[in-house]
Amino acid sequence: MSTVKSADGTTISYDVYGEGQPLIIVDGATAHSAVNPLNAETAKLLSDQFRTYVYDRRGRGQSTDTATYAIQREIEDIAALIEDAGQPAIVFGWSSGSLLALDAAAAGLPISQVVAFEPPVVVDDCRPPLPTDYVEQLEAHIAAGHPDLAAELFMTAAVGLPPEMVAGMRQSPYFQPVVDVAHTISYDGRIMGTTMSGNPLPADRWTALDVPVLVLYGDQTWPTLIPGAKAVAAHVPTATLKSVPGAEHSTTPDVLAETLREFAG
Repeated sequence: MSTVKSADGTTISYDVYGEGQPLIIVDGATAHSAVNPLNAETAKLLSDQFRTYVYDRRGRGQSTDTATYAIQREIEDIAALIEDAGQPAIVFGWSSGSLLALDAAAAGLPISQVVAFEPPVVVDDCRPPLPTDYVEQLEAHIAAGHPDLAAELFMTAAVGLPPEMVAGMRQSPYFQPVVDVAHTISYDGRIMGTTMSGNPLPADRWTALDVPVLVLYGDQTWPTLIPGAKAVAAHVPTATLKSVPGAEHSTTPDVLAETLREFAG
């Protein structure tokens, strides 16, 4: 992997594929290159048209981390990647990464378009809201040396899995990779803020965006995620909403690549 230095000295590791218009892919909570091959596979399919950056968010994979965390630091990470790319970029975000992508565009980074895949937003009573002290609980577990409990909290409170299912997952090969990056789950909690509170989105969040935004949701996804995607599309004045046929809380590289091509124009 190649690296760039963020404004606070953090090393951000990335792979880049192809040439053309820059495209930055922002992972959601817990994901990074070693556990999520979908981004690289998508980037390869786009290599004839885009210069796609697949990077590890700070504290995950091959990227380093620097205390104390702030959302602005992650915006600066994206800024460093765009500076490396040399021109305005499209930024695509998965789940909570899509909120970070929107925040980066709202902060005035040289971003030409934003694509948000199933932003974690709950503005009604379709599911229980996140605990108001969710971030504090996560950070307390990490401080006490229990990243496994932080991972469990994420899976139950944020993802919405039943506690008994999560207890069974402790023995699966999928649990330890989440534990390994559990110290970063609170980062996404801070990025989400009140987006999963069951209340309307804050009136001043993303409403000043002046770049095209595409909000995606899978037509086979969890029903509780669809109202959130619709709420973001209604909230952002430059947004359009699109259903992705056959997709759940992810999609296949070929479908994603084609969707991004169509949106880029």
